[in-house]
Amino acid sequence: MDYILTAESLSKHYKHFKALDGFSIHVPRGAIYGFVGKNGAGKTTLIRLICGLQEPTSGNYTLYGTKNTQPEITKCRRKMGAVVETPSIYLNMTAEDNLKEQYRIIGLPSFDDIPNLLQLVGLENTGRKKVKHFSLGMKQRLGIAIALAGNPDLLILDEPVNGLDPQGIIEMRELILKLNQKRQITFLISSHILDELSRLATHYGFIDSGHMVKEISAEELEAACRKCLRIQVSDTNILSLVLDEMDIQYNILSENTADIFAKINISNLTLTLMNKGCEIISLTERGESLESFYLNLIGGGKTNE
Repeated sequence: MDYILTAESLSKHYKHFKALDGFSIHVPRGAIYGFVGKNGAGKTTLIRLICGLQEPTSGNYTLYGTKNTQPEITKCRRKMGAVVETPSIYLNMTAEDNLKEQYRIIGLPSFDDIPNLLQLVGLENTGRKKVKHFSLGMKQRLGIAIALAGNPDLLILDEPVNGLDPQGIIEMRELILKLNQKRQITFLISSHILDELSRLATHYGFIDSGHMVKEISAEELEAACRKCLRIQVSDTNILSLVLDEMDIQYNILSENTADIFAKINISNLTLTLMNKGCEIISLTERGESLESFYLNLIGGGKTNE
């Protein structure tokens, strides 16, 4: 497979804290790669390393087949764009003037492509309106436009829908899909909004405590996501005891709700729970979500294995 970004045994330490520790990643060319992990897991650290904002403590990563230790890595970084944490924009300028400034910074000789770029991100009608009066979604899309200056084929986005309203999330999703499908831009997207990420990603990497726990394609994830029985009961403490006795895997979600990952005899379960003073309130068949898959993978939920 053709990988646009890889890393092997990559580490970044800050005194006694290991932000990345023996980390690996493989981002296929053309993918929308969802980079999933809780706050402090090491997502932003990796992005900073790739962008050249920091140097790794040990190990290597490659961009377009070029190692970070090679002099050519600087040229490779010109083929990528990034929006890290918040867009780097001038609030007292217009969208067009922000792009002109970026063109000057990276040494592009002509502003001719700016109108097309503004149209691509849906900001062609902002005119002389200053960015400080933009909505958060408009600012995020301007940040992507700035990252697109120089026509990169890899975009790194750090929490691109964080804080956006539902309309802004939809606009961001449609923009990412358009750039991926029509311009063949590869995306590495760090996000903790897993439901939205599941609508976009073609591949996933799950990071925890600086380690890559698992990499998986969307197709493999769909096959791996187990069907489950969502059960609501009067007492999940009793339910867990009964399921332990039956050697059935489950995940307790709240005081009254759990997911059961097995085919069970409902009549037998109902009778057993009733004899122990626990009532079944409702039962619903459902597929495992990206969120529950992630929580089970890293041990984020109270799960019986």
